Amino acid sequence: MTVESSAMEQPFEIVSVQRAEPPPDGKGPNWYRYVIAFQGSNNIHGCRQGGLKTVTRAVQEMVAQLNERQRLGRSGKSSRVQLVLKKKPRN
Repeated sequence: MTVESSAMEQPFEIVSVQRAEPPPDGKGPNWYRYVIAFQGSNNIHGCRQGGLKTVTRAVQEMVAQLNERQRLGRSGKSSRVQLVLKKKPRN
């Protein structure tokens, strides 16, 4: 097994979900930045509005979908997984 294939087999995982300032185009309170690690030292950074539990749940769902997509890709099946994130209803 090469170092590259070993890194490809590492699952996506949440590194952190932390309170943050809104992004430049973001409006409203309660923003969180998240980091998802994959393939060794690569990271996905993003931000999302909502409560800590809601944001964490959404990021967990993303990670599960990414890992399923990666698993299907390794098994040789040609399929697509579309990441669909539900928008938080506005009050």
